[in-house]
This record gives sequence, C-alpha cells and structure tokens, in this order.
Amino acid sequence: MSRILSCPRCQQHALLRSHPQSPREHLASFLFVAPFRCPSCSHRFLASRLWLDHSTHPIDRREHLRIPVRLYLSFSGGKVRGEGTVLDLSMGGCIIKSETQVHANDIFYLRLSLDDTESPLEVAGMVHSISARGIAFKFLRAAQENKRLLAFVQAQTPDQPDKSSGKVGVAA
Repeated sequence: MSRILSCPRCQQHALLRSHPQSPREHLASFLFVAPFRCPSCSHRFLASRLWLDHSTHPIDRREHLRIPVRLYLSFSGGKVRGEGTVLDLSMGGCIIKSETQVHANDIFYLRLSLDDTESPLEVAGMVHSISARGIAFKFLRAAQENKRLLAFVQAQTPDQPDKSSGKVGVAA
C-alpha cells in the first residue's frame, strides 16, 4: 500500500522530500513526519512519510529546481554594468555567462528578457559564486516572490503530472 503526495497549494505531484531545517521539523521526523517542497510553486510543508512511494518523492538536494534556458540578461550595481546569457534559472537564482568582472557577494539589479513581447523582468540578486561554468546569482527574497518569475519557471518545468495514473510523466 503506497501513496503519492500532492502539493496543498498547486496540487502538483512531483514533490521533493527536504532535509529538516528547524527544531520543529527535526522533532516531527521522530513521528514519521517529513518536510516536503513543491518545485513548481516552492511551497514547503510537513506531511506523514508513512506508506509513501519513495521512488516518486526523492530527497531534495537543492532548494529550487533548475531549468535550462537561454535568455538575455543585463545587470548593474554600483559602478559595474554588464550583460550576459542566462544558462539556467530557478526561483532561487540563475547561472549566467558574462565577460564582466564581478565579485562574490556583490549585489546587482538584474533585467531578464523572458520574451520579446513584454518588458524585462527586474529582480535583485547577489553573486553567490563564480566558476568556469559562469556566474551564479542568488535572488534576494523579493525576487523569489515575483509572480512573473514563478509563472515563467512553472511554464518551463518539464515534469507535468499524468492525471490518469497519478504518476509523474517526464517530457522527452
């Protein structure tokens, strides 16, 4: 007897089990209650893990699902201005390729061009790390609550629930 959870906010089935973060969540884990997170809407909640189909609820190692994209981005902060290409995007941040020199913990205003018909999405972000892959920006809290960003990320998410079986189907 196994069951599959769905998000109480958006009803998606592709949930990820999270590691406990607070004392309340650690205590709940002794009672077979675990934190879960919905990658579609980023809602985090507690639910019983008894009789769960663990293959459909893997343990989450990331806070947000990354989506590969190719979007134009410009950024500015202090005396630094630059532009680049967004390689992947999530509700928590993005990784870009850019020739502009930045430093970890620098804060920038980012303008992402999601499409040609609307004005660019403006969010604040901090440089989390710089590597050979690119510059990793972590969005500041207000950006994670941006409805346009959420709608774009949800529209690009490859996993959509297959309502007939209750299982998650992966788009090819």
